[in-house]
Amino acid sequence: MRTRQSFKVLLGTAALALLVGGCSGTADDRPDTSAQDSSTSSADGSFPKTVVSGPADSGVDITIESRPKSIVSLSPTATETLFAIGAGDQVVAVDSQSDYPADAPKTDLSAYTPSLEAIVGYEPDLVIASDDIGGLVSGLVTANIPTLLLPAATSIDDAYAQIERVGDATGREAEAEAMVEQTRTRIEDAVASVPAGELTYFHELDSELYTVTSQSFVGQLYGLFGLTSIADGAGSNYPQLAAESVVTDDPDIIFLADSQCCGVTAESVAARPGWSSMRAVRNGRIYTMDEDLSSRWGPRIADQVEAIAAVLTGEK
Repeated sequence: MRTRQSFKVLLGTAALALLVGGCSGTADDRPDTSAQDSSTSSADGSFPKTVVSGPADSGVDITIESRPKSIVSLSPTATETLFAIGAGDQVVAVDSQSDYPADAPKTDLSAYTPSLEAIVGYEPDLVIASDDIGGLVSGLVTANIPTLLLPAATSIDDAYAQIERVGDATGREAEAEAMVEQTRTRIEDAVASVPAGELTYFHELDSELYTVTSQSFVGQLYGLFGLTSIADGAGSNYPQLAAESVVTDDPDIIFLADSQCCGVTAESVAARPGWSSMRAVRNGRIYTMDEDLSSRWGPRIADQVEAIAAVLTGEK
């Protein structure tokens, strides 16, 4: 679960590029193959392998000499991906924010202030992180430990490509490809289950009214259903809105991604000054969303899309 404190850290660092950038994409698109084209391995999946670390269009090649047996994950999304593709038995430690799946070997390792000494203490043969913070990569290079950086996905295609990169790096190529196809199918089925419509929404990241635009990663998931964020044009993909602006824009739906961390409820939203007049409040269209699903870009994006579909079809 994302805590209020961790959300503040993420807004202030590059650790969650998800909160600072995004680009358009749809579930009908096929994954951008440029990421896979820049990773090479034998046709039978044997090692050594060269894999792109960092953004697909500007990353650097790293070489993984043999199939990793001791992986340290400093990214909750990477942790979810590793276990989803069957590489869980190769993971020896995950960071303190990796709360899914429940049997992941959670530790006190911090992705925000990584301790090189603590990481090296697990004797990893591969480290996966979302950002190079505090000289993490250079320190691990000195220790002769390959590091795979997987920054926040900027599109659904990017998320698919990252799953396949993790599969390539861990010797789980077939499992990763199957996971991508399964995820794609589930998303397509969820979108097809909802009649086309045009509604506006406010997705609340925290009680200080940080939100998302349609161009953000989670905004693209809403966009699959024709939903439009009231924050579009606010100047960044994760802007902070004034309460008066939200009331004036009067969204059809309010999604709360701050109930688990911050205790925000439909009742507390309705009690805010002036908010009782809004359509979403009057019509009872305030929905609590799983905040982890709303902030991660791994295999569970299908769960998030299905949750949106459930709201729109009245099943939630």
